[in-house]
Amino acid sequence: MIVQVLGSGDAFGSGGRFHTCFAVLRAGPGFLIDCGASAMISVRRHGLDPNRIAAIVLTHLHGDHFGGLPFFILDAQLVSRRTSPLTIVGPHGLGARLETLMEASFPGSSRARRNFPIEVVEIEPEQLAHVPAAGAVVTGHAVDHPSGSPSLGLRLDCDGRVIAYTGDTAWTEAIVNIGRRADLLLAEAYCFERKTPFHLDFASLRERLADIGAKKVVLTHMSPDMLSRDRASLAGCEPAEDGMVIEIP
Repeated sequence: MIVQVLGSGDAFGSGGRFHTCFAVLRAGPGFLIDCGASAMISVRRHGLDPNRIAAIVLTHLHGDHFGGLPFFILDAQLVSRRTSPLTIVGPHGLGARLETLMEASFPGSSRARRNFPIEVVEIEPEQLAHVPAAGAVVTGHAVDHPSGSPSLGLRLDCDGRVIAYTGDTAWTEAIVNIGRRADLLLAEAYCFERKTPFHLDFASLRERLADIGAKKVVLTHMSPDMLSRDRASLAGCEPAEDGMVIEIP
């Protein structure tokens, strides 16, 4: 199994990075974790076949994390000629927000006839969601990041591995459970030490890395403050880069 970083940027493209999007690629169908507004650009740049993606799992409903859905869906309909089902998993309110986003982006697109079904699965915090198409079980945990619907950190069990992702959030004890002994923890590190409302700073994460006990920690969603730091200051964590490939044995 590999995780390819399709986007590791913050909402403002700091460092010239794409919005948040991670592709989990396995022997069977793969899935995306978040699908920011620039996701399709990165999918094309890195030569990923969109029809290989069976599901998209979302942390929250901000544009830099789910704003790429209209482009992904319309590409599937008009360009990639998708015929296989697509499952979209996310927090409560996803269905209504997706329809609004589709209509705001491309009027009439939410009601257009397609040759593939879309299943929207809304999950509540602490609820398990089985996503058979992608071979994954998803658990969402409530985090501290207002987005008009519950924002979630994710823990995904797939093929005997655990991928965890904090999503965007201020420090919360839920992060320990999200990332506990995960094979890979994707963690927001918006600033190095400076506290920013509703976002995670690296210093707060660093203090609890031992309690979390993840095998590998990759930092993402970094502001210019964080991007300016050298690797020696990152306590063994690895900063994400767009296009980066992470192998999970």
